[in-house]
Amino acid sequence: MGESTFEPSHRYRAIWLSDIHLGSTGCQAEYLLDFLRHNESEHLYLVGDIIDGWQLKKGWYWPQSHNDVVQKILRKARKGTNVVYVPGNHDEAARQFKDIAFGDIHVREEAFHTTLTGKRLWIVHGDLFDGVIQHAKWLAYLGDTAYTMILALNRWFNRVRAKFGFDYWSLSQYLKHQVKNAVNFISSFENAMIAEARRRDCDGVVCGHIHKAEIREIDGTLYCNDGDWVESLSALVETYDGQLQIVYWTVMRSAQTVPTHEPEALATNQAIFRQEKYR
Repeated sequence: MGESTFEPSHRYRAIWLSDIHLGSTGCQAEYLLDFLRHNESEHLYLVGDIIDGWQLKKGWYWPQSHNDVVQKILRKARKGTNVVYVPGNHDEAARQFKDIAFGDIHVREEAFHTTLTGKRLWIVHGDLFDGVIQHAKWLAYLGDTAYTMILALNRWFNRVRAKFGFDYWSLSQYLKHQVKNAVNFISSFENAMIAEARRRDCDGVVCGHIHKAEIREIDGTLYCNDGDWVESLSALVETYDGQLQIVYWTVMRSAQTVPTHEPEALATNQAIFRQEKYR
């Protein structure tokens, strides 16, 4: 990612990140590193699929930018950020280390967070409530291979867009949301997560897994998905007034760096920001 005049930093009470997929070519590590440099928090929750063990088994891929992300997270933990790591299906090997701390990073099978407004949130990656992952893992691996190919196309597509001055746009996410079966799967997943949160006497759930950032109430229970760092490049945050928001980093970045003498471009960026909020 190129140099920028963007300098403002934000401090939040909590930040949730998931589906980073370090070790895969689809990982947008440079953007994530930029996000981590400009955003601080008391609590940092890593909600699974931080490292892509599935891809690393196929072939080693670990550029310096991926190492920089790990080092930045470790540095935040050393400086006092409470970092909790809840593994997912792509980094499930880390689950054997649950309830152990590594370099001030605490590994948990699940976690809980109480917001300033008193809402108790259950934090889990979500793969354990995905029937394909649990009962047809071979199909999940097949789907992962196809997904990797789409992400490669997505990178090429965005290089062309960048040459013509357009902002980042996720072709892969657009294609996924046009498929009826994918839409039905997302709805079933959300309902399963909500039901499980209620069973745990929680006011809501924070998860990842399906790469679709969202905040909404489902029958009185809060559903939050922090998105991912291969498609939407998003995070869930809690502000110091207790508000939950989804931040789309490339859109926020673009809006902040547009010169003031380009009002039409600024209006376009503000329109696409679509920052979701919940109090």
